Amino acid sequence: HEQHHNNSFLVAAVVMGQSNLAAGATMGSNHNSRSNDNEIQAGRGFWPGLCTSVKHSCRFASYTLMSKADYPAEMDITLPFSLLNNNTSLNCLEVMPAFWWLYNMYALARNASKYQQRDKRIHKDQHVEFEAFAPDTAEELLLGLHLLERWTAKAWLRREGKPVDGITDDELAATGRQLLEGPQDIVDSLEILGENMEKGKRKVLILKAWKAWRAYRDMLYHYSMKNLIAYMTQHPDARLADMHADLGGSPRVAEWVNLGGQLMPKADLDQLREDIGQGRLNSWKAIHQRYDELWQRYPLDKQRHAYAMLCTLLNIEKMDAKTWSVSLDKAIALQDYICEQVYDSRRKDYDNHFRQVTFKDEAEMIAAVGTIDDNSFIVQVREETAAFRNLINTLKQRR
Repeated sequence: HEQHHNNSFLVAAVVMGQSNLAAGATMGSNHNSRSNDNEIQAGRGFWPGLCTSVKHSCRFASYTLMSKADYPAEMDITLPFSLLNNNTSLNCLEVMPAFWWLYNMYALARNASKYQQRDKRIHKDQHVEFEAFAPDTAEELLLGLHLLERWTAKAWLRREGKPVDGITDDELAATGRQLLEGPQDIVDSLEILGENMEKGKRKVLILKAWKAWRAYRDMLYHYSMKNLIAYMTQHPDARLADMHADLGGSPRVAEWVNLGGQLMPKADLDQLREDIGQGRLNSWKAIHQRYDELWQRYPLDKQRHAYAMLCTLLNIEKMDAKTWSVSLDKAIALQDYICEQVYDSRRKDYDNHFRQVTFKDEAEMIAAVGTIDDNSFIVQVREETAAFRNLINTLKQRR
């Protein structure tokens, strides 16, 4: 009976890839009414903890990590790369945005290569986006920035005893941005509350908003520059003007869909469905051929999105030489940060006293698990960082 229910719940869950459903996790536990329930929708990188219980109906942004708990109500988590915690002592839901980037970089950076290595398909007909930072997550990050700005502004207004009613979202965002650009202690002193994230009356506390806002911006910068650098690498003779001509000049595509791991603009999905409905695509072979065509176009679509996203982030219409040079320096700094955080987040396992107590001595531990500097992924990231720095120095010569 229990297995029947667990299977039924899982059938009613949409998990969009690169996820880890831990043992005992029940996605959609218990009915919330006497009628048929809805479903769970989880973006890529969904990680519920062991024996976690989640009710219908819920929606989770990409790379949501859930600490072990029985979550009592429906949720709509709109902040990607977050850690959720059901704090029963304070009777609140705690959300720490950008947790992966701030504290779990080893797992985040290893994500794409790990899944590519594990993809043992002989015929890879189904196309899959493995990168954590892609157009879908980038749009979630941009939304997360706006939400953090507005919620921070509301928290400050509440503390100051000022009314929130009558203030537009743009005005709230401007106030919140000013606060988040300012000293950390001011933002840390605020009780920042998430809105429409959990059904019920208890508070949803947003933790470390000051750090998360900066992390979201860095993640968007990293996504954008990684794809723009890929464009320049693929076009060895291209200059900045060529990049703008090929990638700029059109509005940012804000809506993306995940079809079995393949990302595409929503407009392409709408066209696909229309062509099927009108009989223009009248066989599975023709439909799959359209998928292949969209996948061939995807790298350029992603690079165009990255260019538009960086312009949005910097509040500019076009990349000039000075901005491009500064952005290249920023890209190096972010790659250095990733390299350092990969090492630091993994080092905790080696420095953990309780991981050491099961070995006779340090020599036995080293013989069994090696040293952190022997870790193949850490070596790989260091090599990639050195190569990335050399590549940036080369690109700086191209104007």
